[in-house]
Amino acid sequence: MTTTPNSLRAVDPELAELINAEETRQRDTLKLIASENYVSAAVLQATGTVLTNKYSEGYAGRRYYEGQQVIDQIETVAIDRAKAVFGTDHANVQPYSGSPANLAVYLATVNPGDTVMGMALPMGGHLTHGWSVSATGKWFNAVHYEVGKESGRVDMDQVRDLARKERPKLIFCGGTAIPRTIDFPAFAEIAREVGAVLVADIAHIAGLVAGGAHPSPVGHADIITTTTHKTLRGPRGAMILATEPYAKAIDKAVFPGLQGGPHNHTTAGIAVALHEAAQPEFSRYARQIVANAVTLAEELAGRGFELVSGGTDNHLILLDLTPKGVAGKPAAQALDRAGLETNYNTIPYDPRKPFDPSGLRLGTAALTSRGMGESEMREVARWMDEVVTALASGDEDTVEKAVSHVRGEVNEITGRFPVPGLDR
Repeated sequence: MTTTPNSLRAVDPELAELINAEETRQRDTLKLIASENYVSAAVLQATGTVLTNKYSEGYAGRRYYEGQQVIDQIETVAIDRAKAVFGTDHANVQPYSGSPANLAVYLATVNPGDTVMGMALPMGGHLTHGWSVSATGKWFNAVHYEVGKESGRVDMDQVRDLARKERPKLIFCGGTAIPRTIDFPAFAEIAREVGAVLVADIAHIAGLVAGGAHPSPVGHADIITTTTHKTLRGPRGAMILATEPYAKAIDKAVFPGLQGGPHNHTTAGIAVALHEAAQPEFSRYARQIVANAVTLAEELAGRGFELVSGGTDNHLILLDLTPKGVAGKPAAQALDRAGLETNYNTIPYDPRKPFDPSGLRLGTAALTSRGMGESEMREVARWMDEVVTALASGDEDTVEKAVSHVRGEVNEITGRFPVPGLDR
């Protein structure tokens, strides 16, 4: 970090040091959190520009502030790229994040008290799909479908039966801990049968969809919401993609319904990420994410780990650590000390509490962004097994020896695979 009279280090050395520490941590650990990734240097550069100085309520050509000649072009470029990458009629790139994007869909399509349907949070759904602790669960009559207790997969017959019984006006498919392919055509058929608007929340798999490594909801879902980070490898923001009949309602719901001015520096970063997603190498990257996840899942299963649904079709793996004799939270904490970042996670029908659940959630997008492949996934599985096995022994010395050993090997591998955006 260069020191100049107006640099961050000169103005606020305490914060500069903390940011430097985070850069070091990101270089020296293996990021296995399914909702995280590394952005490119170009995306980082776009988000750290003078665009943050400009306020732009409204839409291109219809702003409430002057001086929008450049901002209008930037937002239009982002919209056009989103439509081209995903093949949609309409795109709104202004939502601040995924949850506000989903709230905008509610505002555009239903009224308070209406029945809405989504995957239950403990099954892998998202808070904003009508879960009780979310505003969406308090303002709407929310009903939820589940996964099979044995299969760990969505039973579309159960979804259809529930939809026929409850007649929801809005149906969400997608979620935060779904390791299997989402059957968009089947959801669309059910939504048509009951007269519901179908929303595909592809926040986790947007990069896989863009890269052709997961089927697209386009042509099946009326509205698609997504964050722009995770597998899409952009800045922390969101988009709403829609068919033409819902375009105006979505735009009005985002602004003025829920937000003021968009974050123009984020819009620029989204535009850059979409440009990157349109390149041939992005497709190779997306398919490698899946190949890495499949290999990691197979290696973990071979080492006695229990995988929810038995495996994965995408970037995400959900482990039930019960057969290993440990819980998710202490396992995640021990792995973190060893340089392997994961997050503890509820599993379907989890007997434990959400803040101390049975599971771990893993993702391969960030490791793939560093250039790692199947052979490195086998190493990751070995390291995870070493730490978790030591933890199950209940002996702290054994745990510390395993953590120290794995940490040393992680340090070696991170030195061989640079971090996009940080190491050139």
